[in-house]
Amino acid sequence: MPFTVVRFNLVDPRATPGSLSERYRAALAMAAYADEHGVDTVQTEEHHGVENNWLPSPFAFAGAVFGATRRIAVTISAIIGPLHDPLRLAEDIAVLDLLSGGRLVTVAGIGYRPEEYEERGVDWGRRGKLQDLLLETLLTAWTGEPFTYQGRTVRVTPRPFTRPHPLLLVGGSSRAAARRAARLGLPFFPSAHLPDLETYYRERCEEYGTEGWTMMPAEETPLLHLSEDPDRTWAEHGEHFLHEARTYASWQSKDIRSAVRSTATTVAELRAEGVYRVVTPEECAGPGLESLVLHPLCGGMPVEEGWRSVRLFCDDVLPRLKA
Repeated sequence: MPFTVVRFNLVDPRATPGSLSERYRAALAMAAYADEHGVDTVQTEEHHGVENNWLPSPFAFAGAVFGATRRIAVTISAIIGPLHDPLRLAEDIAVLDLLSGGRLVTVAGIGYRPEEYEERGVDWGRRGKLQDLLLETLLTAWTGEPFTYQGRTVRVTPRPFTRPHPLLLVGGSSRAAARRAARLGLPFFPSAHLPDLETYYRERCEEYGTEGWTMMPAEETPLLHLSEDPDRTWAEHGEHFLHEARTYASWQSKDIRSAVRSTATTVAELRAEGVYRVVTPEECAGPGLESLVLHPLCGGMPVEEGWRSVRLFCDDVLPRLKA
C-alpha cells in the first residue's frame, strides 16, 4: 500500500483574518478526518514573510494537529534550521514529542531564500555553521544532562518521549547536507529523487563509521487533488495550483533541486506537466505511485473544494488500497 500524506501550508493570497482562521480550523478538521481513516502523516513546512500567508509556525500547527488526532504523524518538511534558537527548539520538539507520544518527524534544512535570513537578522553566509550548531545542540540537549553551550552550562528539560531522541532528519539537495547527516549519524531527506546523492550519503556514513538511512521522494511524487470531474476542477480551480507552482518557481534558482519544481506559466501548461495532478478516485487507487500526497487546500483552494478532495481520498481511495 502506498504511503499516504495530507499536506498543508495554509497559503491563501486573498485571505482576510476571518477567512484565514476558517482555513486553519478546516485544516485541523481535515487532519482529524485523515487520522480517523488511516492516513499516515500530515505534512507541513515553514516560510516567513510571504505575501500569500504561507505558514510560518509549523510547530504551533503540529501541536494543534496532535491535540485533534490520536495516531497520525506530523512531518515538518522542512524547518529552516539556522533561523531557530537551538535551545528553544530542543524544548519545543521535546514537548511536542511528549504530547504526541512520538508522532513528530522534523526535517531540518537550511532554506533557499536569503530574504528570510535578512528579515530575521541571520547571516546567510554562516548558514552551514549555524545548521551544524543547531543539530549538534539538539542531539546533546535531548540527553537531559547539563552541557556547555556557547561558554555556559545549560540543561534542557524535560527529556523527550522518543529514545534515543525524536525523529530528526537532515534535509537538502547538496553534498554538504548529505555529509552533515552522515557525520552526525542522522537520516537524510533529499529534497528530490537524487539517487547519486543517496549513494554519496551512504559512502560518507561508511567513512564516518555511522549508521543512517534515506527517506527520498520517489521519481514521481505529484501533488494530488481528488475530483470526480477533473476537467471541471481544472477549469474552476486551476488558478490555485498555478499560484503555488509560480510561487515555488520564483524562489528556486537553477541550483535548487526539488520534487516540486514547475516551469509552467499557464494552467494548461501546469496540467500537462504533471507536477500537480487532479485525479479521479479510480486513477488515484490504481498502481504506479509509491506515495500519495494529497494537497487539498493548495494555493488558496476554497475550503469546500478541499473537503471534497479529502472525503474522496478517505472514503473512496483508502478502502480500495486497503482491500
